[in-house]
Amino acid sequence: MDLPIRKARRAYSYRGGAYGQVTVEVATEYALTVFVDGQEFATLVCTPADLEELTVGFLASEGIVKARGDVRSLDIAEEDGAAYVRLCSPTTLDPAHFAKRYIASCCGKGRQSFYFYNDAQTAPVPDTGLYLRPEAVLRLTDALQRESHLFHITGGTHNAALCDHTGGVIAIRADIGRHNAMDKLYGYLLTERRSAAGLVLVFSGRISSEVLLKVAKMGVETVLSRSAPTELALQLAQDLGVTVVGFVREGCFTVYTHPERISLPLP
Repeated sequence: MDLPIRKARRAYSYRGGAYGQVTVEVATEYALTVFVDGQEFATLVCTPADLEELTVGFLASEGIVKARGDVRSLDIAEEDGAAYVRLCSPTTLDPAHFAKRYIASCCGKGRQSFYFYNDAQTAPVPDTGLYLRPEAVLRLTDALQRESHLFHITGGTHNAALCDHTGGVIAIRADIGRHNAMDKLYGYLLTERRSAAGLVLVFSGRISSEVLLKVAKMGVETVLSRSAPTELALQLAQDLGVTVVGFVREGCFTVYTHPERISLPLP
């Protein structure tokens, strides 16, 4: 069955000094519990679309799998709200590893950052020589806004897109959770066995440390957002080789890390 990603509701709108009854579209929430080799692993509250990609991308983000080929079988039981995953190499999961943070030095520079246990092996992103002109940064962000159809209808979702440097949208995913939108794109890359080299990730939400780590794990060199990054995200981006561009709106933007990928007249 096809799960609804939005539902119509009656509401009251206040405009021009008066109330009026209207019909509005509201984004739906869906709880998906992921089981790995028979063991309950996590429950994701998400938009019920692209659930296989979400499951694969989430497991990759958590360090459970590295490629789609690591998954022997994946069954989505929509009515039960469950994803049943069997790995090619069965494993016993230790839940403590996925809730505990520890402090690790970044790249031997003497600075310390907080990592999740399963993020410890996140490697710096390879530099392919990709760079963007300022007009391309604005064009890519406009493309995300234009293609964010569920957001335009409901106003209740985050959106993330993988684009080429010319502005072409390769894949776009929407979800009520910003992390889920990212995991769906990660799952897309793994399912299609596609490299992120040469692609730019455009995002609608705040760039937190968790979001930045997902970007790095995908192998994406540059992330653009209409919103702001956090300080920890920028520390990680500097160390992992990711260019972060934020506040892309109204013809302006701010380049926070690795500005060499944006062809600006630097001082």
